[in-house]
Amino acid sequence: MKNQRQFVGLLGENLAIQFLKNEFDLLHQHYATHWGELDVVARKGDTIGFVEVKTRVGDSKEKPYEAIDYYKRRSLHRAIKNYLSTHSYKEYKYSLDVISIF
Repeated sequence: MKNQRQFVGLLGENLAIQFLKNEFDLLHQHYATHWGELDVVARKGDTIGFVEVKTRVGDSKEKPYEAIDYYKRRSLHRAIKNYLSTHSYKEYKYSLDVISIF
C-alpha cells in the first residue's frame, strides 16, 4: 500500500504525462538506475527530454522545483548518462526539465 506522499507523487506524474503526451513520444516512466530514477523520458524530434516531476500539496512554503538541489541534479545527470549509454540515443540532443505541480 502506498503512503500519502507516494500517492501525491504518482498523481503528479500522471498529470505531467497527460500534459507531455500531446507533444512528445513517451519512452519510459520510472526508469531506475543505480543513481536514482528518471521520472519521465520522452522524445520530440531529435531531442530526448528527461523530466523530473515535483508535486506539492497544501500551504508548503517551498515551490516544487526548489527541491532540485545540487545533489539531485548530480544524480539526475548520472542517471541520464547511464540511460544514454545503454540506449541508442547517443546522437540525440537532450534536455533536463522539471515540471512543478502545486
